[in-house]
Amino acid sequence: MLRQAWRLSVFRNTPAGTTRSVTAVFLAADGPQRSSGGLPRGFEDIPHPLRDRSQRLLQPQSPRSLSQSVFLSMASEGNNQPSTHPKHTNRLAKERSPYLLQHAHNPVDWFPWGQEAFEKAKREDKPIFLSVGYSTCHWCHVMERESFEDEEIGKILSDNFVCIKLDREERPDVDKVYMTFVQATSGGGGWPMSVWLTPDLRPFIGGTYFPPRDQGRRPGFKTVLTRIIEQWQNNRAALESSGERIIDALKKGTTITANPGESPPLAPDVANRCFQQLAHSYEEEYGGFRDAPKFPSPVNLMFLVSYWSVNRCTSEGVEALQMAMHTLRMMALGGIHDHVAQGFHRYSTDSSWHVPHFEKMLYDQAQLAVAYVTAFQVTGEQFYADVAKDILLYVSRDLSDKSGGFYSAEDADSVPASGGLEKREGAFCVWTASEVRELLPDVVEGAVGAATLADIFMHHYGVKEQGNAAPEQDPHGELQGKNVLIVRYSVELTAAHFGITVEKVNELMTSARGRMAEVRKIRPRPHLDTKMLASWNGLMLSAFARVGAVLGDEALLERAVQAGDFLKEHLWDPDRQNILRSCYRGDQMEVQQISPPICGFLDDYAFIVCGLLDLYEATFQTEWLCWAEELQTRQDALFWDDQGGGYFCSDPSDGTVLLRLKEDQDGAEPSANSVSASNLLRLSHYTGRQEWLQKSQQLLAAFSDRLTRIPIALPEMVRALMAQHYTLKQIVICGQRGALDTVSLLAAVNSLFLPFKVLMHTDGNPESFLCQRLPALSSMTQLDGAATAYVCHDFACSLPVTEPQELRRLLLDGTAALET
Repeated sequence: MLRQAWRLSVFRNTPAGTTRSVTAVFLAADGPQRSSGGLPRGFEDIPHPLRDRSQRLLQPQSPRSLSQSVFLSMASEGNNQPSTHPKHTNRLAKERSPYLLQHAHNPVDWFPWGQEAFEKAKREDKPIFLSVGYSTCHWCHVMERESFEDEEIGKILSDNFVCIKLDREERPDVDKVYMTFVQATSGGGGWPMSVWLTPDLRPFIGGTYFPPRDQGRRPGFKTVLTRIIEQWQNNRAALESSGERIIDALKKGTTITANPGESPPLAPDVANRCFQQLAHSYEEEYGGFRDAPKFPSPVNLMFLVSYWSVNRCTSEGVEALQMAMHTLRMMALGGIHDHVAQGFHRYSTDSSWHVPHFEKMLYDQAQLAVAYVTAFQVTGEQFYADVAKDILLYVSRDLSDKSGGFYSAEDADSVPASGGLEKREGAFCVWTASEVRELLPDVVEGAVGAATLADIFMHHYGVKEQGNAAPEQDPHGELQGKNVLIVRYSVELTAAHFGITVEKVNELMTSARGRMAEVRKIRPRPHLDTKMLASWNGLMLSAFARVGAVLGDEALLERAVQAGDFLKEHLWDPDRQNILRSCYRGDQMEVQQISPPICGFLDDYAFIVCGLLDLYEATFQTEWLCWAEELQTRQDALFWDDQGGGYFCSDPSDGTVLLRLKEDQDGAEPSANSVSASNLLRLSHYTGRQEWLQKSQQLLAAFSDRLTRIPIALPEMVRALMAQHYTLKQIVICGQRGALDTVSLLAAVNSLFLPFKVLMHTDGNPESFLCQRLPALSSMTQLDGAATAYVCHDFACSLPVTEPQELRRLLLDGTAALET
């Protein structure tokens, strides 16, 4: 039933089907094969966005565009560092993107995306070869080494094509357009993405990774290039016509619009369906939502906890909470969590969260920190708070720029400490048993059998003499004899096994991890992508603000303020009133910008606005609320669809971006439309601007079909729909900002998970930002000079309270009322 609901008739008997067959002629005579091992480490499959979403989202998927033989041909990445005097240097050497700089010494005449390349293609009447990836993409490194560093292939590319290299993180709008084409014509996608375009930028052939030479019936990259050159010379009209037709079909098939007068769907029905779909895909033993590979999926977890908050007394609500808490616990105990140097890796290649793809992404850290501190609010278990702090410790230490910004990612691969130039995945993170024994030789007093610290550590973290990575998780032998740390026993069981106290085990494990962290510091580090993206910095701003507020941690709140200052100083153009997409760490550790800078996209505005609202609620500093209002106004002017509702991902006036897309999936990052739906609702309460409430409703109505049929695709948007339905609770604290009694009331609010609320502060000044916009606040005063809290719905308020416990009780009673 779900499958039928998501078959879009526009792609039946359309040029899309024809293009699939044309693509097959070029790329794979025998068609794609599935890999029996699932995703290899380092390749993130992106299935077709318009195909059967229930199959994609509810069942384990294998890459569709790569054959098993391609997986098995992957070798360890080389050092990829240019020599002192590189043989080749191309114009990418002038760029600042770490990904583009990685290709600056290829024997390929690369161009960055821009007018220079477009004009050359038109002037010389050549097709364009567009290669898209990102700097920590393992398969991108492989294709570079195998094909783009190959002199013969480089000459074929340079002589016959205008070659463009694009960092998908810098230009997500361009990436989305051509990934949509690749998914529609090949049934799957991923990075590196390889697309051939006409001089007017219309795609006619696309794929992902290609081996350099033929492998059985699968043509290699050189063969593909030769066939495309031949067809361009002899069959050009058909290729151009095909490209034109497929773009027209995609324009129709990707349209998201509200019918005139349409209302959003009923929130309880949509939320119940979303829960049922997640429950159907839930894996009970280790948590998560597929067997393998497993992704953290914070958007799913946050929905489940929000669903529980309004269904606490039902079996479904209890089950939703259990699903979320068990998943978070098992991830924290697993190898996807870096137990020595903190933070989380990208995903697990197995069902037990053990052997990860070792890349670390900023957006994962941001969303997971919020998910774990939310789990602490719900359960009161210090375990979850510790994990949230653990994540932010990693980000503060390893992904932070002195300017206050946050870097994008750490690579999975690095040179082994044992030597050599060949990089290996996970080399920075894994351990041999002999390394552990040598590092932790101390005999533990009172332990059974004169056990050493190494004995206890190896037992607790599953370290084995022969290594603990299963062969199916290590197809290239990179982890042979190595151990990925995973908590195998509870602290209580480890203590009982060795006859020592739980406190002693905690003390010993902390000491052991500290020693191992010191060893890690002297190992060769993975590549660090020092690009600073506005959107991901917005997500991390939310994380520091929300974790800092819940834990009452002033250092974390100060770091959040520093991040807000960074965004305003380095990624905001006050003259043009535009967010900038990115900035970069220079050679002297200064912040650099490219000229001209890349203007921000929808996700940059949406994620920053959300971060600013969270920062205001954490600090009560109204400058952040004021800027959020300003940015939302600018976002509306740039991206709002006046005809169909909702926001386009990029500026629709950019003629080089062929499709006007609206992101309709909450995936590794939440959809900017999902976040905007919540932002608009929150801002309508802060500013009294009813047009923002209406915009939020229009946005949700535009996505009504998706929300109704397959809400599992948009769990973050379902949360926004629930917020509309249950209405936001207004919590107003009257008092002096920073005063002890004000802080105590704020702590009472932050101790609870209240997903549908706005938190406001007033100090009685009628000229303040909020009082100017919300005159009702002026009537709210302190009782007997003490900080006072009011809990309201549409400013119909409860009796004021001054005691934190009384406020907490009032908020809990109000939460229970949502279920009735």
